[in-house]
Amino acid sequence: MSRIPETHMTPDGPAYEGRLLDRADEPVVDQGAPFDIRTLVSRRGILGLVVLGAGTATLAACAPAASSAAPAKTATATASASPTAASSSTPTASASSAAAALPAGEIPDETAGPYPGDGSNGADVLEQSGIIRSDLRSSLDGGATAAGTPMTLNLTVFDTANGDAPMTGAAVYVWHCDTEGNYSMYSSGIENETYLRGVQIVGDDGVVSFTSIFPGCYDGRWPHVHFEVYPSADAITDASRAIATSQVALPKGTCDTVYSDTSLYPSSASHLTRVSLDSDNVFGDDGGELQLATTSGDNASGWTVSLGVRVDTSTAPTAGAAPGRR
Repeated sequence: MSRIPETHMTPDGPAYEGRLLDRADEPVVDQGAPFDIRTLVSRRGILGLVVLGAGTATLAACAPAASSAAPAKTATATASASPTAASSSTPTASASSAAAALPAGEIPDETAGPYPGDGSNGADVLEQSGIIRSDLRSSLDGGATAAGTPMTLNLTVFDTANGDAPMTGAAVYVWHCDTEGNYSMYSSGIENETYLRGVQIVGDDGVVSFTSIFPGCYDGRWPHVHFEVYPSADAITDASRAIATSQVALPKGTCDTVYSDTSLYPSSASHLTRVSLDSDNVFGDDGGELQLATTSGDNASGWTVSLGVRVDTSTAPTAGAAPGRR
């Protein structure tokens, strides 16, 4: 049984791990995203010091006697790029193997659609505690869990304005529909669910990785995953601070294979026959040239979906919400 985090009383009010609670009359788990982010940053800093200390001690113990040879490079220990990753039965690619190649151009700006859940049209999951997570399959409050073919989504984010270096420290918010084309927080019957939504922080290799399910295909749209890139974890509670908004296009061959399981995807194969990358109202400009992911895997063990994303912070973002199921 999970233990509820304990607070202690200070002259200024109740506190947890030395930080005053933002909402003094609420428990630690209900303090909201800003408090979670401060706790995360604090823990990552401590973890980094502990790991670095251990690594230094190990290097010292293993170091050879001094010689006239040139000194070897010193390894630098860093905390995990997925600090709040939930446990998962689906294997996730390692950081080194997950990194994608540099794309040919900047990721196109696209609409966030009518179901962003980022506060821009009312519903806001980014203010909720626990939104920084890697496993998106269950609702944040422990409610429903979305069923479907397992999918690991790896996005490699490059900072084009900084010589295409990894955009370390940026926050990536991902959301997509379920197997029947419905979106949590909006669609009928699942307005109170928050599954298939979450945020990860870009690591030193530029990669964020999410465990989810393969999205279904609904009528009129090519199968896709939405994402927004923010400059930092602190910025996610203000949708206007997104520096890129775009979508990942899923390859047809993989979609055909996934949607052949009609027990999980009852209508997706039929919907897919009525749309193409060229006719889609989002990817149709160029057939999704810079947004088409690469995939590997199978229906039994799950699919790995990967995309390189170049973000140019020197240009103003042009995307935004729009009417219709986009």
